[in-house]
This record gives sequence, structure tokens and C-alpha cells, in this order.
Amino acid sequence: MPSLRWLLRHGAHTAPTEMKLIVGLGNPGARYARSRHNIGFLVAEQFARAHDLAFARKRFNAELAEGNVAGARVLIAKPQTFMNLSGDAVGKLFAFYKIAPPDLLVVYDDLDLPLGKMRLRPKGGAGGHHGMESIIARVGTSDFPRLRVGIGRPDPNADIDHVLGDFAADERGVMNDTFVRAADALGVWLAAGLNAAMNQFN
Repeated sequence: MPSLRWLLRHGAHTAPTEMKLIVGLGNPGARYARSRHNIGFLVAEQFARAHDLAFARKRFNAELAEGNVAGARVLIAKPQTFMNLSGDAVGKLFAFYKIAPPDLLVVYDDLDLPLGKMRLRPKGGAGGHHGMESIIARVGTSDFPRLRVGIGRPDPNADIDHVLGDFAADERGVMNDTFVRAADALGVWLAAGLNAAMNQFN
């Protein structure tokens, strides 16, 4: 398989095609900026930095970065609703840009995966994640790719405190590496497709 650098430079296409929409889920505001529940935002920001893209505009209550990556036209969105209403922004972007379900990829935290573990899937349910529940309801299908990033579940009786809390000092190194790997996975998805990304990163 070609290297990640080759894929990102040459891509799978010679010219940009239909828009791909990458959505990172989180809560707006400084209070939640580095919380576990904001993994989607953190991965989206890492991906944008890696490709010299900036969140320079806002539309449909989402911060947006746009550009061409690996031969694909890509829009990166961070909904500025709170998590449970993520579908409001995503549904409007999905409709306005006429996104096909396979071209929407949502990044979010997962309590059921160990810290730093990643899982790419082509479709599925919300798994109890309220942001995903909102998106599925608004776009009208669950048949779109998603990247789940594990935050672990040390105490099943304290889920809310865990997801809204910041990463502990001994978790930050692991998660910084995870954000880079997750951004790389998004790049391979754009360049070579979901199966290639799943084979390399799952």
C-alpha cells in the first residue's frame, strides 16, 4: 500500500470531486475545550492544522474550515450547538451541500473503547451518544461513516463527570498521539477510501 505521505500528496483523484464533510463533535466554550467529550473538536482541529486549513467562517451554527486534501474537496465542521443538538447544524450542512451519506464522517468520543483506541465504521447506531442520536435524526439515516475515539469508563456511575472532565496528566501524551493518528486516518479515508483507513487504523 502507498505511504500516507504519498496518498495525501497524490490522492485517489486528479481533481476535487463532490464535497466530503468531516464533523467533529464537542461542546463550545472554554470550559469544555480540552474535555474528553470534545475529542471530535480536537481531532478536527488537528486535521485542519495538518493540512493548513483554518476555521475561518461560521455557517448554520458551525465553525467551518474548507479546502482540498488528497484530491478531495473537504469541509470540516465543529457544531456550535451543545452536543445534544449537534444534528441541527449537521443536518443543515448535509442538506445545503448535498452530501451523500458515505461522504459524511463524524468523529466523537466513546466510553466503551479503552483510552486512545480508535474504531472506524461505515455505519451503525448511536450507541447511546446523544450527539450521534441528534445527527441520525436530522440527516435521516445512520448509514454514514464514523470514527469513534475511546475515552474509557473507569467508573460506570460517574459517566457525566468523566466525559465532561479534562484529560488527566498521565492521559495527555496518549491522547496527543491519538489525535495525530485520528487525523491521519481521516486523510487516508479521503485519499484511499474507508476500507483502506479501516485496515490501517482499526
